[in-house]
Amino acid sequence: MRKILILILLLSTLTSKAQELNCKVQVRLGPKAEITDQSILQDMETSFEQFMNERRWTNDNFEIGERIDCNLIVIIDKVNSASSFRATVQIQSARPIFNTSYSSILLNLARSYADNNWNINYTQSQALDFNENSIQNNLTAMLAFYAYTIIGMDYDSYSKLGGTKYFEKAKKIALGASQTFSNDNGWKQQVSPPRNRFWLADDMNNKQLETVRTATYDYHRLGLDVFETQPNEARTAILKAIKDVQKAYKIKTSSYIVTLFMYAKTEELINIFSKAEPATKKEAYNILVDVLPTKTEQFKKILTN
Repeated sequence: MRKILILILLLSTLTSKAQELNCKVQVRLGPKAEITDQSILQDMETSFEQFMNERRWTNDNFEIGERIDCNLIVIIDKVNSASSFRATVQIQSARPIFNTSYSSILLNLARSYADNNWNINYTQSQALDFNENSIQNNLTAMLAFYAYTIIGMDYDSYSKLGGTKYFEKAKKIALGASQTFSNDNGWKQQVSPPRNRFWLADDMNNKQLETVRTATYDYHRLGLDVFETQPNEARTAILKAIKDVQKAYKIKTSSYIVTLFMYAKTEELINIFSKAEPATKKEAYNILVDVLPTKTEQFKKILTN
C-alpha cells in the first residue's frame, strides 16, 4: 500500500509540471486562397500547437498555471501547391497581473505589424523537427524563433534582463535562417523599414536599446503588479519605464522593439495616465506622442478624460 501511495504521489508531481507555453493556434484561409482539402488546416493547427506546447524550451519547471499564454493566427494568403503555402501570421502573448484577473499584452504582432513573410512547406501528419544548431526547416525555425521571443519577453517582465539567453537563442535562429533562406524577406537584414524577424532579434540583443527591456520589468513588476494597492507608486514606475523607452527611441528612431512596446501598450497607457494628476498626464502625453506620433489622436484621451 505504501509503495502504491508513493507511486501516486510521484505521478501527481510529474503531471503537475508543464512545458513553458500555452499556445493556441488557428489556421484559416485568407479571402483569396483556395484549397481542395481543408483538413490540412486542422492538421496544421494540431501540429503547430504540439510543437510549441510540448517541446521543452528552457530548463525551468513550470506549473500548469504558470504557462505563458500566447496565440498564433495563421492566415493562408496563397496556396502554391498541395504542400506549399504563403501566410500572414499574427502573434500575441500576455502575462497575468498580480492580484487581478487582468492580463497585459507583451507582444502584439497584428494588423500592420503581423508577420506577412511566412513561407510554409507542410504535408499532412508531417513531423516537425528542429535543431537550433542546424537550421534546415523554415517552418520550425519560424515557430522556434517566436517561442524563444515570447519566453524572453515574459522573463524580462519578471526580472531585469531575465530573457537574455532566450533572445540570444532567437538571434541565433535568425542568423542561421538568414543564411539558409536568404530569399525570405522575414529573415533578411536588408529590408526597409527594418521590421521583420531579423530586426526583432537584433534589437532585443542590442545593448544600446537595453532600456526598452529594463523598462519592461519596471512597467510590469514595479508598475502593473502593484497598481491595485499602490497606484501612485505604480504610475511613477510606469512613467519611468516610458522615459526609458524614449531614451532608446532617441538612439534609434527606427527601433522595432520600441514600436512594438508602444503598440502593445497604447490602450493600457491611456487608461493608466487618464486618471493621473494633470502634470503627470501632460508629461506622459508628451513622451508618448514623441515616441509614437501616429497614435497622437488616441493619446489625446489622456488629457481630455
